[in-house]
Amino acid sequence: MEIKIGVQHTPREISLESGQSAKEVETAVAEALSGDSKLLSLTDENGRKILVPADRIAYVEIGQPAVRRVGFGPL
Repeated sequence: MEIKIGVQHTPREISLESGQSAKEVETAVAEALSGDSKLLSLTDENGRKILVPADRIAYVEIGQPAVRRVGFGPL
């Protein structure tokens, strides 16, 4: 699933592919924004951990799950 995170005072967004479900990502964002946690912590498909300070999050965009394409046709 593609996730894009906008960070305040930063011209570029953080973009990652994650194996987490949309509900898991939404729960993590809600906990970070509610003040329960100071950091938004997500893990990408390669096992890297992305940490974003909760007070710097501008927006989080959760995309559709990635579909694996098989064959020789155009992508």
